[in-house]
Amino acid sequence: MAGWGKLDFTLYLHSDRGAAIMPQRTTRVNPSEETIKIGPLGIRFLLTGDDSKGSVSVFEVFVPAGHKLPAPAHKNDAYEETLYGIKGVLTWTVDGTPIEVGPGQALCIPRGAVHRFDNLGSEDVKQLVVITPAVMGPKYFRDAAEVIGAAGGGPPDRAKMMDVLRRHGMTVASPPPAK
Repeated sequence: MAGWGKLDFTLYLHSDRGAAIMPQRTTRVNPSEETIKIGPLGIRFLLTGDDSKGSVSVFEVFVPAGHKLPAPAHKNDAYEETLYGIKGVLTWTVDGTPIEVGPGQALCIPRGAVHRFDNLGSEDVKQLVVITPAVMGPKYFRDAAEVIGAAGGGPPDRAKMMDVLRRHGMTVASPPPAK
């Protein structure tokens, strides 16, 4: 399929009154192409809910070698998050269990599972993320980048970050009980 980047088609409807030509619709690769930076992280959106009638949101995430996510663990209240390793190994902690996801491996994080990730390795990571249904999309990352950027290198305003997470279908997990 190399070389296929755009497909145009015209739909013809036939009725007892003859054929009608419908407006041309264009289907294209990566209709929501957008890259969003949050500190050292890169998020490249490929498809959003607008492209899929709300069924799926698809993006790549880039995490530099040795980067530990400063954000707290959270849970997705209304969607599954499926990850597919492309390059490097990202360590996801899901309900307290560390799980390494490398090239060719997939992990589905079910709704309600508490999770976070860190790149504990010496290689940059690239993973594909599939959100179903498409509750979370580029606006979440833009909103989060705005709150983090406003902190000027310090910790972001916790109440504002909690609001961003809530508006995009996530809840910050309670810290584990002290031992």
